[in-house]
Amino acid sequence: MIPISRPDLGPEEIAAVAAVLGSGMIAQGRKVAELEERWAEYCGVKHAIALSNGTVALMSVFAGLGLGPGDEVITVSHTFNATVSSILFTGASPVFVDIEPDTYLMNAGRIEAAITSRTRVICPVSLFGMVADMDAIQAIADRHGLTVVEDACHAQGAQYRNRRSGSFGYGAFSLYGSANMTTGEGGFVTTNDDRLADWIKLYRNQGMRERYHHEILGYNFRMTDIAAAIGLAQLDKLQRNTARRQTIAKRYEEALADLPIRLPVWPDGRTHVYAQYTIAVGSARDEIVAEMEDAGVMCGIYYPIPCHRQAYVLELAIEADLPNTDAAAAGSLSLPMYPSLSATEQDLVIEALRGSILRHAVSIGGRS
Repeated sequence: MIPISRPDLGPEEIAAVAAVLGSGMIAQGRKVAELEERWAEYCGVKHAIALSNGTVALMSVFAGLGLGPGDEVITVSHTFNATVSSILFTGASPVFVDIEPDTYLMNAGRIEAAITSRTRVICPVSLFGMVADMDAIQAIADRHGLTVVEDACHAQGAQYRNRRSGSFGYGAFSLYGSANMTTGEGGFVTTNDDRLADWIKLYRNQGMRERYHHEILGYNFRMTDIAAAIGLAQLDKLQRNTARRQTIAKRYEEALADLPIRLPVWPDGRTHVYAQYTIAVGSARDEIVAEMEDAGVMCGIYYPIPCHRQAYVLELAIEADLPNTDAAAAGSLSLPMYPSLSATEQDLVIEALRGSILRHAVSIGGRS
């Protein structure tokens, strides 16, 4: 079975972990500090704070900004649950705007109509490996005195007009096992804000700067040196693996261009790092996914139930009319995408998809 993703872990990561184990320093220590320094430099920001996972990264940013009951955060519903649960964690409320049908990213043209006197933050999600329209989003935020928090969990290394994902306002990354760069579990907050960086460092460490002196209410959100050692090896591979993902994507595009499906698009000035290779196939999506599995190919669905239709969100009576989000949830799928995907494996994926698409005579109006 060809999986949807496979982490690129090899002798470099094994040697890095062995060295940490041999040192006796396995909790947060020098390796975490080195990874933070290198990730901040890579993203072009002053601070990168390593945390235990991407959800915690988002939670820490929103908490550090002082969000609370009565505040609102404008975001999208076509995202992983953590974007929304991290807002609700603070007592604030998500306000959903729809996505662009071709990029799956926040439609900046929908933001201003959603702003109220309670709006504090705009949180675009850089989904599937491409950055949202940050210039337009930041301009709106500046006009209304709002803060931008980029959920960059899918976008390690993606660029928008020569700026890295995570360098706009405040950024939050995931280092989950299927991410372009992984530590198994892990995350970052990126920022140029000295105050917020200092606060999150306290917050992740039980509120302590000095042992047993708790300056603020904090928690154990730390990354281990074991995870950081893996992250450093992964960062060394990131540029190479990104290029490999882009090569695989180009081959998909060439092989599937004549089919009546919508392939990924990337507006001028942006790079796509293909955390997922997501296509829109229309109403026969579930049947196509099942046929692909029968052919030995796993496909992903990101995400089959939008956040605004999740049971716990419905209980909060948060209303949202999001036709593009609903269409993406019902009609898109993601093909296998990982650096070690071989040409032979990709041939099998392409052959299986072409056969299934043509059997169902899918029509979604062509590519955008």
